[in-house]
Amino acid sequence: MTADDSYGRLDDDDYPAYTMGRAAEMIGTTQSFLRAIGEARLITPLRSEGGHRRYSRYQLRIAARARELVDQGTPIEAACRIIILEDQLEEAQRINAEHRRTTETANPTTAA
Repeated sequence: MTADDSYGRLDDDDYPAYTMGRAAEMIGTTQSFLRAIGEARLITPLRSEGGHRRYSRYQLRIAARARELVDQGTPIEAACRIIILEDQLEEAQRINAEHRRTTETANPTTAA
């Protein structure tokens, strides 16, 4: 990937643009916290060619949510599980809404 390609992807939420140090600084936590949520498999940072962890904006939002829960007294493992379950629930609700719209479009007389 060229430098021009990298600049074009900076608006991409999934582009791993942030080093571990910068990511920790941005969400107000420590590098060890980021390693811990990685070990809990909440997020999986990509690795640079040199093997350094790189984080996307999407991953930073997830990490920030974990930090909120931990700051409220939730154990890190429980915080990670809560976030995973919240994500699964959101996805299930999105799928159900999409299915409902499809059903209503296919059968307009049965929709009430």
